Amino acid sequence: MTKVNIITLGCSKNTVDSENVAGHLKKCGLEVVFDKNTRADVVIVNTCGFIGDAKEESVNEILNQARRKRNARKPMKLVVCGCLAQRYRDELKGEIPEIDAIYGVHEWDKMISDITAAATSVFEEERAVSTPKHYAFLKIAEGCDRRCSYCAIPLIRGKFVSRPIEALLAEAQQLVSDGAKELIAIAQDTTYYGIDLYGRQALAQLLEQLALHSGATWIRLHYAYPTTFPLDVLDVMAKYDNICKYLDIPLQHIDTKILKSMHRGIDERGTLKLLDTIRKRVPGIRLRTSLMVGYPGETLEQYQKLYDFVKTQRFDRLGVFQYSAEEGTASAELPDDVPAEEKERRQAEIMLLQEGIAQEKNEEFVDTEIPVLIDRREGEFWVGRTEFDSPEVDNEVLVTSHFPLKKGCFYSTLICDAFDYDLEGEAVDQIN
Repeated sequence: MTKVNIITLGCSKNTVDSENVAGHLKKCGLEVVFDKNTRADVVIVNTCGFIGDAKEESVNEILNQARRKRNARKPMKLVVCGCLAQRYRDELKGEIPEIDAIYGVHEWDKMISDITAAATSVFEEERAVSTPKHYAFLKIAEGCDRRCSYCAIPLIRGKFVSRPIEALLAEAQQLVSDGAKELIAIAQDTTYYGIDLYGRQALAQLLEQLALHSGATWIRLHYAYPTTFPLDVLDVMAKYDNICKYLDIPLQHIDTKILKSMHRGIDERGTLKLLDTIRKRVPGIRLRTSLMVGYPGETLEQYQKLYDFVKTQRFDRLGVFQYSAEEGTASAELPDDVPAEEKERRQAEIMLLQEGIAQEKNEEFVDTEIPVLIDRREGEFWVGRTEFDSPEVDNEVLVTSHFPLKKGCFYSTLICDAFDYDLEGEAVDQIN
């Protein structure tokens, strides 16, 4: 049996692409694993091309697999696909001759057919989940119609294409039937969902259908765009207990002039009003955001406004990226005039501020009991998450117990201690 190893880099949307490919390969009789350290007959590197660091990671992994191919005792085929392959196909092939084949983000069928010699269509749902079986990503749309000045995703992925509610509900039900207790709805811009299919934003309708009929214990929403945010989503979040009181909403900046240059379609006043509305209409919600420092022309005063914004808003979860010019984007035409060391300083300063905020917010959980979903065992602890934490990017809870715990189960946990990005607790009782 031919063995295929799929190595996925970048975001959770790439993860879903890899899982769809894996499902079709398995259907054709191939063995598929997800482990960068496993030797295989065919190695597929699904790359990311979003920002400079992600591109560098992708290139390094391709080079790593190229070395493996040169040193392999038996023939190994190296296949590169995904976002970086879409943008830099010729450059990759020219610089890394060990690559046997390169496929862009719209060539999944061709890649599968070339590997298996069988006709297939990735539009026919055939997915092999690579995450722990108790949670799974649900990709509700492909592409993006926004034109943020710094982002190459629309150039790579194309126009926004929603998946029908019926298809998403069927997939969600199948994922739950296979063991998923948490579904994480993702897209490049989840709030745009439905406009191309239904002529209106339909995210609230989708979430309500998932809450009522998917069977998931937790439903989580990622990558909400602040401009024209559909406020009916907040009503649905507040109404259903199985929709996590959690929202990932990348804001990027707060200075109006910077936001205008970024083509974000929202200003400082609109951002503050939206945040206030979200918190009022969904009491207890935890907000995650992403910010960018060092955007072209960002002055010290504009950066200070961003710093003060973080200080006053006290986000529950926060990440900061340094600006990097991406070929073909509008901002790439602007002078990249903030020195690298200054970008690094600004990033570190905000993250240090956030560390203190995170510590204070975590301390609020001490001496309370909260539901925790167990992800894995690590040393003397079981490691889990609250409904306010998404896998791989957010806080974790280190859990001890006087009785056996099971991965993928929920436990009421008494929080005993708090740190900047972790909690410690003791399992009290199993919830389900």
